[in-house]
Amino acid sequence: MAPGQHAGRGVRSRPRVVHLTTTDMSLDWLLKPQLLAFTEAGYEVIGLSAPGPHVAAIEAAGIPHVAVMHATRSLAPTHDAAALFELRRLFARLRPDIVHTHNPKPGVYGRLAARSAGVPVVVNTQHGLYATREDRLARRAIVYALERMAAGCSDAELVQSIEDLRTLEKLGVSRDKLALLSNGVDLDRFVPGGEDRDLARKAVRDEWGVTDGQVVVGAVGRLVTEKGYREVFAAAAELRARSRQVRFVVVGPDDPAKADSITTAEREEARSQGVLLMGQRQDVERLYAGMDIYVLASHREGFPRSAMEAAACGLPVIATDVRGCRQVVEHGRTGTLVPPRDAPALASAIFELAIDPDRRRSLGAAAAAKARRDFDQRTVIDMTLETYDRLLSSAARSLRDR
Repeated sequence: MAPGQHAGRGVRSRPRVVHLTTTDMSLDWLLKPQLLAFTEAGYEVIGLSAPGPHVAAIEAAGIPHVAVMHATRSLAPTHDAAALFELRRLFARLRPDIVHTHNPKPGVYGRLAARSAGVPVVVNTQHGLYATREDRLARRAIVYALERMAAGCSDAELVQSIEDLRTLEKLGVSRDKLALLSNGVDLDRFVPGGEDRDLARKAVRDEWGVTDGQVVVGAVGRLVTEKGYREVFAAAAELRARSRQVRFVVVGPDDPAKADSITTAEREEARSQGVLLMGQRQDVERLYAGMDIYVLASHREGFPRSAMEAAACGLPVIATDVRGCRQVVEHGRTGTLVPPRDAPALASAIFELAIDPDRRRSLGAAAAAKARRDFDQRTVIDMTLETYDRLLSSAARSLRDR
């Protein structure tokens, strides 16, 4: 169905698609390029999430935002139930042609609310099942039961991880609904080294007080335990005792709303071990230029964006051997995989690369080539638009056949 047509939602110049996330940060930092592309393709796009400081940036980009007052990242069943009914009312008022859900909790109650409100097309992006094979059976049972129920309310499940796709198949989700979406970044923004990159590298390292002979190990992400920062800080302390030539730089905001937020005491201890904590930055593509090695020590991941960005910039990536990271890093070819929650193994992997510049260059070159091949966000955008078109056409046919 071409943009401008829709399945029984009244007279409207463009089909309306609502994207639902838990926080406005996800709409801004993770989804905004896609939302703008969908707008350019002829859709009316609206973002729904909890209110927050990123709403202004979303609306400045031309994406209207509607607040979901009961959306929360905390474990709060009463809020989640209230969010389901709040969304049902919002969908009845907004009358979208498509509801597209993201993140674990809105992915569940958003699909239920959309289907119960009679939305013609319901799409979910599975960024990462909130349980993996390494988790306790009780956790897996609850998460998998909720996902199986919610998937019964969707028309398409766009799954980023091949491992999650196989899990959903085993849970009995219809193969006709499942599609491997993968994940991507803006490859025009994140590029490997060149003359301009060399100038940026020098400028960034001068800001950090890093000399040419020092090796910078970088990490980007929210300061929470689940991102493996305790292991990163422990590795930094171990390597500081072995060599002052290895420096650690961490880019990312505190996240006090999360129960596993890195504490003030932990941050101060890391600083005492020489770790530079840069806080939240908007120029992360510039900062990658100052790094020599990228580290992602997460305990769990969906399909990590920061690791893709670093790879696209030509950095070798050391990541934990968990779902998502395994899709970004080809062990021994584009980087190194280490066991999660294992600071000594992380420190050893960093040290081995830190003393081998030729190995860093070869892994970084292979990482950039893989990013160009596998991590282009335009592929994700095109596949999502194809899904919208197919499902809107199917919804229109169903309406005509009634």
